[in-house]
Amino acid sequence: MSTVYNWQLGRGMAYPYPAAYPREQFAFVFNLNRCIGCQTCTMACKSTWTFSRGQEYMWWNNVETKPYGGYPHHWDVKTLALLEKANPGGQVWGGVPEPVRAPYGRFDGKTIFEAAQDLMGPEGANRALGYLPPDEEWSAPNRYEDHPVAAEKGAPDRYFQDGQRLPEHRTWFFYLARICNHCTYPACLAACPRNAIYKRPEDGIVLIDQERCRGYRKCMEACPYKKAMYRSNTRTSEKCIGCYPRLEGRDPAGGGLPMQTRCMAACIGHIRLQGFVELEPDGTWKEDRYNPLYYLVHVARVALPLYPQFGTEPNGYYIPPRWVPRPYLRQMFGPGVDEAIERYMVPDRELLAVLQLFGKDPRVCHRYEIREGPKVYETEIRGRKFVLYNDTIIGYAKDGTKIIETTVQEPFHRRPEQHANSI
Repeated sequence: MSTVYNWQLGRGMAYPYPAAYPREQFAFVFNLNRCIGCQTCTMACKSTWTFSRGQEYMWWNNVETKPYGGYPHHWDVKTLALLEKANPGGQVWGGVPEPVRAPYGRFDGKTIFEAAQDLMGPEGANRALGYLPPDEEWSAPNRYEDHPVAAEKGAPDRYFQDGQRLPEHRTWFFYLARICNHCTYPACLAACPRNAIYKRPEDGIVLIDQERCRGYRKCMEACPYKKAMYRSNTRTSEKCIGCYPRLEGRDPAGGGLPMQTRCMAACIGHIRLQGFVELEPDGTWKEDRYNPLYYLVHVARVALPLYPQFGTEPNGYYIPPRWVPRPYLRQMFGPGVDEAIERYMVPDRELLAVLQLFGKDPRVCHRYEIREGPKVYETEIRGRKFVLYNDTIIGYAKDGTKIIETTVQEPFHRRPEQHANSI
């Protein structure tokens, strides 16, 4: 085992390979407050990449209903249970937050790599703590869709009481959209005995070499997010490839500019924003103040990693849903939840403008600038002053091409009287 630095945990951790980082890292932010569970992203991915024989159960992109749903079934609960068994009561956070290097403090528990060192298998100590889901857990990807959980039991012919109150609902569920996180320290890569899995040096996307893969399914067992999947007719594993031909600018629709993945470009709820971040020699993010991803993660601090305690340093980030009980969200996204939700519920001027970039153009936005506009509204939200300015935000591709220009306040169009209706 080597020691690598994991900034999401605020400390060094054990990993089977020495640290090696790409020139820039593919990353994304999903705003769960906007997801409507329409599955348009799921079908965009399915119709592009996994429509062939042997891929019937593969959903590289999926949207699951929490707290009950999951694909494969209960993937996160089972992994959390394994960590708790390996280190009873020890999965806790402490320390003092430090910008960029330890924004959430320090995780004092064991990661899936550290917990695995105490588990001996036929080949010696395991490289990552995990489990192999049986076939039945890969059935019904939409199981428990729209199933709420409540603080009180339901009764016939009666609605839940007080279920509408914020900041947290007593009756709640939310949609969790997921793709491969293209982790900085992938568990699938660590566990593969064939060295068939690698991170692309140009963008950090994690791929499986189909020529080397022999279908041992160690990647499926090790990945805590269960985003590596076995294809029975080829006897190899496959996974999300980050739509890398689009990222390389090879999609004709992009005119040579990098484009967002199919799932992100197809999202009708405008919950997704994707791009690239540059890395320091120790794997932390290089300061890039007007990169929208850097801003959301390290400046506004509203976007958080999914289950950072697993230790893979995922490059997928989420703006947590504001109506969900906080203990559940802290388990899922770490100790930054309370600050993230407070900042999102009463956004400042810059955050409100950056949120307009989501879903506005299928090309990758690398940098933004804001042109100030007039004040149009003022109110108080939960005891805090909120002022709305109709600013204009402009987004640029990496080569400086302007790809987005939009205002914070949506334009209002009045239909002429001669076109009052469409009949």
